[in-house]
Amino acid sequence: MASWLRSGARFPRQAARLGLPNHGCGLRRIGLCVSLRSLPWYVQANPDAFFPRCYSLCTKSEKQAFLDDFRRTVASSILKWVVSQQSSRSKPRSRRAEARDSGVSRKAPDGAGSRLMGLSGQFVDVACKVCKAYLGQLEHEDIDLAEDGTRALTEDEWNDLTRQYYSLVHGEAFIPSSRNHFSQCQALLNKITSVNPQTEIDGLRNIWIIKPAAKSRGRDIVCMNRAEEILELVAADQPPAKDKWVVQKYIETPLLIYDTKFDIRQWFLVTDWNPLTIWFYKESYLRFSTQRFSLDKLDSAIHLCNNSIQKHLKNDKDRSPLLPCHNMWTSTRFQEYLQKRGRGAVWSSVIYPSMKRAIANTMKVAQDHVEPRKNSFELYGADFILGHDFRPWLIEINSSPTMHASTPVTAQLCAQVQEDTIKVVVDRKADRNCDIGNFELLWRQPAVELPTFQGSDLLVEGVGMRKARKQMPVIPSSDFVPPLSDIHRLKQRCPSAIPAPGLCRTPRRCSVHARIASPRHKEPVLSELAGLLEATSSFTHSPHTVSSLAPRPVRPAT
Repeated sequence: MASWLRSGARFPRQAARLGLPNHGCGLRRIGLCVSLRSLPWYVQANPDAFFPRCYSLCTKSEKQAFLDDFRRTVASSILKWVVSQQSSRSKPRSRRAEARDSGVSRKAPDGAGSRLMGLSGQFVDVACKVCKAYLGQLEHEDIDLAEDGTRALTEDEWNDLTRQYYSLVHGEAFIPSSRNHFSQCQALLNKITSVNPQTEIDGLRNIWIIKPAAKSRGRDIVCMNRAEEILELVAADQPPAKDKWVVQKYIETPLLIYDTKFDIRQWFLVTDWNPLTIWFYKESYLRFSTQRFSLDKLDSAIHLCNNSIQKHLKNDKDRSPLLPCHNMWTSTRFQEYLQKRGRGAVWSSVIYPSMKRAIANTMKVAQDHVEPRKNSFELYGADFILGHDFRPWLIEINSSPTMHASTPVTAQLCAQVQEDTIKVVVDRKADRNCDIGNFELLWRQPAVELPTFQGSDLLVEGVGMRKARKQMPVIPSSDFVPPLSDIHRLKQRCPSAIPAPGLCRTPRRCSVHARIASPRHKEPVLSELAGLLEATSSFTHSPHTVSSLAPRPVRPAT
């Protein structure tokens, strides 16, 4: 059934009938940004362990949350600077290694004191205070503190701290008394690392990556390291669009291959959303940047590995010649690279299973945002970046990933994954034991029966109640009976003044019966009688009350 792909045939009618694409809105940038925060409600997993923290810059609350995060990262970066400064003095290292690990272009204070600004020890104390407050919030210790003990920094204090931090990390200042704060900074960093798994990827530069929420192929993505510039970029977008910008923490300590950054494009297939069924592809490929990695420049040629961007750039002359000119490796080639460096077991023990867990957890959260439409499927492309400890970090998930044969690597793998997708979607419908290529079943959820729903099904139970009859008003005189011709006029004036039948037993009432029996007065008498009956029926609705309904005695006729 899948041989049609190799011949370049059109999409078969059977495939179109058995599998229609089903996009998931919960997997877009803005969807991942928001939905993964609720991951602990679905599974026992921490999203901060595999997804860099992310904020949507479309609401005031999200902007404030990003600003608070940026400022906390400023404080922890100051502590990292102190610790790394003392570590570099106690253990001689190469300048390239220092720049790679810390991201700071170091300028030794010796012999250059006139060109560098010295920062006081109070600068470090304020950073320690912020980190202590952050730890207290995580451990809920701020609940028992007095109001004066929980006072946050003012805007002027934050601005002053941030300004000095910028000077420090850009090599324009140093801390002469950093040795005196080493023990305190080291202890605080250890506590922060124990509760925040993203401490290692934060680095020192506090770099964030800003992405349009609804664009693909790396368009309009920029890297920035100043909060005010990030917020200005969003504010300058006129008119402001809902859910347009997403800001995500940049991984400043990625794993490098020959001093070059790369990411991993990993495919997975969803063939059903209820029960959730995920197929993981065993093959993936690496995408390299055209430039050597450096945090001194925030150029997209260095930090964005998307092939849609890198294919328009030329490879740097200083880049290692061991890297391919088309900037792609297969995952098999990457495993060979790890094997030569004595880390061959890392792929099967850390990288591959961690990517599978990240995908499974993400799709469990996104399941509620996708309609469980039968006979549909979707092939996704997830992008991962490895940390220096080989742990994969999920950057984003792309629906409808490109299948263009832009390089020899994609020419081979893209055709292969399309063929294997048809095997799972089409061939497996008829034969459960058929060949499914390089796909493996990652997760199949137990079936959940959805309750039948056909509109509102409301039921009200109770006992019927009848309103009590109200008593009639007192008739002032039994001798007075209005003529039938005045019935309608009397009804309009005061309905309660019309006597009901049977209440007046005067001889005049007998004349009414006589007129009814007369053929000459048949039609007018009937109409008058109908008016009389209508008038008497209004007594039950009269707001007046009487003491008795018994008729008055009638005097005998003379």
